Amino acid sequence: MSKKILSLDNKKRIKIGLVGMGTMGQIIASKLLENKYQVIGYDLLPKLRKRAYGIGVEIVNSVGDIAKKAKVILLSLPGPVQVKEVVSENKGLLSTAQKGQIIIDLSTVDPLTTRSMASIAEKIGVGYLDSPILGRPKSIGQWVLPIGGSIDYFKLCRPILQAFAKQVVYVGESGAGNALKLVNQLMFSTINAMTAEMMIVAKKTGLSPKIVFETISKSGAATVSGLFCEVAKKIVENNFDPIFSVDLLCKDNGLAVEMAKKSGAPPIISSSVQVLNEIAQAKGLGNKDTAALIKVYNDLLYK
Repeated sequence: MSKKILSLDNKKRIKIGLVGMGTMGQIIASKLLENKYQVIGYDLLPKLRKRAYGIGVEIVNSVGDIAKKAKVILLSLPGPVQVKEVVSENKGLLSTAQKGQIIIDLSTVDPLTTRSMASIAEKIGVGYLDSPILGRPKSIGQWVLPIGGSIDYFKLCRPILQAFAKQVVYVGESGAGNALKLVNQLMFSTINAMTAEMMIVAKKTGLSPKIVFETISKSGAATVSGLFCEVAKKIVENNFDPIFSVDLLCKDNGLAVEMAKKSGAPPIISSSVQVLNEIAQAKGLGNKDTAALIKVYNDLLYK
């Protein structure tokens, strides 16, 4: 694929495929359309296809149709299982892909899956980059994308990714982007768990969780973070509508723990956090916000 095809001067001729039209996919599609790219989309769920069509996405009938039409294909999927299905199964992207196309996986998956998919793609002349998102849905425009894969493909695709990310950073070979994302998720998971634990400790020692949250969040303490403020506020308000679900937390931290083990690094704290995540799932909290981890503590103390 030539640099001319992907140059900013040729946006109207570049067709960007997008598989996965959920919360993040919808936001990405909107930003690409705002930047004058043509977007071709697909999702298994009819309601998501309909929503995407409503903002100007050209909807096709299958994943294979995406590969027939798009030069660059973005994936925004729940996890490794879905990525493998979309990329490499019989009716997946590679069944109809053409030499010179590039697949960019924005999903959070393990580096092993990334390297496996990249290897299969590259055998037929299709480029593959892993580009997981560091950022919440509401922080679109401030996202950071750590990119793993060929630096040549990275340079070609950077202008497209900059349509919806603040920083696009090349971090190394295939899988490096997802390794960085999973290291981040270890910290993310621990902050979630620790926020729930400190709030229950506060309550048991006679402190008002509301006062604890308001005092710490407005302080200059080194412990204050955006995630703590978000999760603690939800706990105080007893609001567990999901921004990021327990199911996704459990998936991401589980992948990160396994990556750590395979690397030889001992995931001591994060393994304990994963036990808490799995208990929350077993209690039927999977579709709730991560703030719902507080319910595990409440059940242990007050059942």
